[in-house]
Amino acid sequence: MHMHIQVFFINVRAARISVSAVVLTGNCEKKKEMVMIMRLDKYLKVSRLIKRRTVANEACDAGRVFINDKPAKASANVKEGDVITIQFGNKEVKVEVLDVQETVRKEEAKELFRYLS
Repeated sequence: MHMHIQVFFINVRAARISVSAVVLTGNCEKKKEMVMIMRLDKYLKVSRLIKRRTVANEACDAGRVFINDKPAKASANVKEGDVITIQFGNKEVKVEVLDVQETVRKEEAKELFRYLS
């Protein structure tokens, strides 16, 4: 028997709504796998790759952010293992997503990704 469950967490605070999702996939007889996903603009802010979420939105709208070498909108989902490329003028930053977390301390933000170039 194959099972696929999606769980969404909605957090309403100070008139801002954030939605995170946990996707549980796998066969009932085998080990289950949980994958956290998050909007691209929020991940860029939480990981501190881009300081502000509005700036992350603008970068996505301008076509300067890619997920797995495909142009990405701010609303695209990011998950562990994805490769994010950000073009800053003539400089390009490429990172691999190691973890997706709703919030992290500034000192721990660098543990969410690994620089590739």
